[in-house]
Amino acid sequence: MDDRLQLRVLDLEVPVLTGIYSEETHLPQPLRISVRVDIDCPAHFAPETPLSASKNYMDLKHAVTSALPEGQHFTLVEAIADHIVETLMVQDARVQRVEVEIVKIAIAEAGESIGISLVRHRR
Repeated sequence: MDDRLQLRVLDLEVPVLTGIYSEETHLPQPLRISVRVDIDCPAHFAPETPLSASKNYMDLKHAVTSALPEGQHFTLVEAIADHIVETLMVQDARVQRVEVEIVKIAIAEAGESIGISLVRHRR
């Protein structure tokens, strides 16, 4: 089994145009998005190891926030997750696995988390 480093950015709240019902399609919905990325890593991280041996966490945040096309309506939250996965895989060939979890905040009635989790592996 190969060693992997997992980076994560959890619980980002992002307004995104998504939904299938008429009341959902005109205004952005608040989504809580978490991303976990597995990357190839060196056998050892020494104290002087440069950032290039890992991945900048801000790349993950960027994929969830500013890399989503402004004004684009996504019918399904699954399509939002797929866009995030594609952004991260294209950015860095070391990314071997991406997990995106999306919670639709607005439909919760009692604080529950309702949403999806998408996992993609590099092929």
